[in-house]
Amino acid sequence: MKKILFIPFCILSFQLVAQSGNVIEQEIEVDASKPTNLYTQVNTNFESSFSDAQNLFGLRMNVAYAINPNNIFLVEVPFLYNDVSEKFGMSDSRIRYFTVVKRNITEKFIAIAPFLDITIPTGSFEDGLGGSSWSVAAGSVFGFVASPKLALFPGVSYVHITKPATDLIPDNLKFTGNGISFQFNASYSFTKKTFLFVNPTPLLLNTNNRWKTIWSGEINLNHVFVPNKFKANVTWSPNFTNEINVVRLGTTFFL
Repeated sequence: MKKILFIPFCILSFQLVAQSGNVIEQEIEVDASKPTNLYTQVNTNFESSFSDAQNLFGLRMNVAYAINPNNIFLVEVPFLYNDVSEKFGMSDSRIRYFTVVKRNITEKFIAIAPFLDITIPTGSFEDGLGGSSWSVAAGSVFGFVASPKLALFPGVSYVHITKPATDLIPDNLKFTGNGISFQFNASYSFTKKTFLFVNPTPLLLNTNNRWKTIWSGEINLNHVFVPNKFKANVTWSPNFTNEINVVRLGTTFFL
């Protein structure tokens, strides 16, 4: 699994070096308040996850490379500590790809962005650091401008989750999952430097012929400290169904 993650990082490194060797001095204005605006960036998040069963603490890093203004590739790798197992290591990793196929359809309808989102079970289930299943989601996000300060980015995707691979779960209790995930992301800009994302993300999942709705979401407050270069954020990601709360303090460097 580590080889799978190492290859994209190598490709990204070579591309960034090549890009820096042929720089055209042109300042790009970064507007990160709209998630359909795609930029090369490095994100670091200090993360704490709380539940009745266990707590996780650590660092979640991701690198996003904008191939061009309409295509972006992202690799995310978390390193977490489980306070029950007292183990530290890599948790489940993630690879994402977005492509904006259409922009500025009308004055208010600003983007259509299909995506692919893959979670890789690189974390140890036995140590409480991973889920032992692959997850694949494919869908699209749509961008709308409601007002000068408010933009909406609803999305829908098909989700497939494989059977857990761990031997700790009996075979008769291992099932695949299939469902539909929604997002209702709203972006509100208080100022040009400070903006807020509010994103309910319900998932309708069918496992063993039983449907279940998993209610989760995210509230993410951002502030730009250095325009076009650096911002920081604080995030609360609750999973109301499984009673898990994740808090992150993050930084973003735009390259």
